[in-house]
Amino acid sequence: CGTWVSSCTSPHSFDPPPAFRRTFEIVVAEELRQKQLLLQEVSDHSSGKSVRPLLVSRETVHRVGQDSWWEVGFHFIAALDNAFILGYPALIMAYLGWATGTICLIGGGIVSFYNNCLLGSLHETGGKRHIRYRDLAGHIYGRGMYRATWFVQYFNLSIANIGTIILAGQALKAIFGAFSDNNSVKLAGWIVIAGVCFGLFAFVVPTLHALRFFSSCSLFLSLIYTCIAIGVSFSDGLKSPPRDYSLKGTRADRTFNAIGALATIAFAYNTGILPEMQATIRQPTTTNIYKALGMQFTLGTFPFLLLTFVGYWAYGNTASIYLLSSLGGPKSLVTIANAAAFLQAIVSLHVFATPMYEFMDTHFARKDRSEWSVHSMLVRFITRGTYITISTFLGALLPFFGDFIALTGAMAAFPLESGLIHHMYLKVKGKGFSKWRLLWHWFIVVISAILTVVTCVAAVRYIIQDSTNYHAFANL
Repeated sequence: CGTWVSSCTSPHSFDPPPAFRRTFEIVVAEELRQKQLLLQEVSDHSSGKSVRPLLVSRETVHRVGQDSWWEVGFHFIAALDNAFILGYPALIMAYLGWATGTICLIGGGIVSFYNNCLLGSLHETGGKRHIRYRDLAGHIYGRGMYRATWFVQYFNLSIANIGTIILAGQALKAIFGAFSDNNSVKLAGWIVIAGVCFGLFAFVVPTLHALRFFSSCSLFLSLIYTCIAIGVSFSDGLKSPPRDYSLKGTRADRTFNAIGALATIAFAYNTGILPEMQATIRQPTTTNIYKALGMQFTLGTFPFLLLTFVGYWAYGNTASIYLLSSLGGPKSLVTIANAAAFLQAIVSLHVFATPMYEFMDTHFARKDRSEWSVHSMLVRFITRGTYITISTFLGALLPFFGDFIALTGAMAAFPLESGLIHHMYLKVKGKGFSKWRLLWHWFIVVISAILTVVTCVAAVRYIIQDSTNYHAFANL
């Protein structure tokens, strides 16, 4: 090496050893890439005004700051308007009733929008873009909270993904059952087929940035099964005799059902990965994430609210957890809705799984290689394939996707998307707050902690009951 350095000062050219040259090229390429990430040239695309560059909190192989606000809005809709919404008439309204259910649904949307806006305003805390939830928590609280946030977030995203695979299997089973009386393939088999499809999609779509086109398609797919479910439910409701809207079960059942419904409402409005989504958005990040959230909480929430109310009105407390199973309309129309629900679930799972994919890609992929290099593709095939395989097995083992919705809402939405947000907001911006404003934020922190405990108990009770009533790999 010393010989090579000294020879560089001579007028004669010198070709360094191949191994050294390759190492030097990798270092230079990595430095250039990091400079692009850490000192991005940012501008306000709406006004043309330049703003100061911001640091990115941690290294990542995924892309940062390249998507428009409406593309991120499509990501939100793809994540939250998935086929899980077909269970809301049974999992929310049938457990709460007309008055309480309506108030909690609308109130939950307002509170969730407020909480997400607070979290979005913390994205650039300390002059850095905190591109992961755990990065933000670690910056504010330290290494211990970094690890705790990482565990809670990833554990609950995994639960949500298991539920999504179960739901996709239900949709495939319904499609096959519409045209055949052959029941040789049970629900577990359809879940496995769905898992294979999820794995293939995860392999060919490397990043959340690359999901932009599919998120747009997801909005169209969501409208298909939502409109069909609303239209057929309304038609069924006009033809049906008076429905029963009373709350079913014993007093204990009704109490736990109501608590579980609150967890489902929390899940309905929150992704648990807002910082990861905001990481892909262009500058100015706060203004643009507000626009994306506004898109989700207007264009995104109206269809599933209408679906929830019409579905409950049409079928009362007998509404199926998978509403398409209750529809009495034309078989071909219901089949189209099931197909759209299945395809949309593939996109939705990819959004929720992106933090895990980013973590695995960053740790196992080579930073100097493109997303489509042999090494990068091999890493995706092994890591994502393993993750989807484990999730598919657990989904086939315990095919109760309604229970997984409640558990995800209990363990993710209340602690991460409510209590922790308000406490972080106090830590970062609370020094000049009035006494009443401080009291308000602390009230939300305490209420969120209480709701986390009681809804977790209710969600675990659901899973224990269903595990007792049904055998493993049940054909529901």
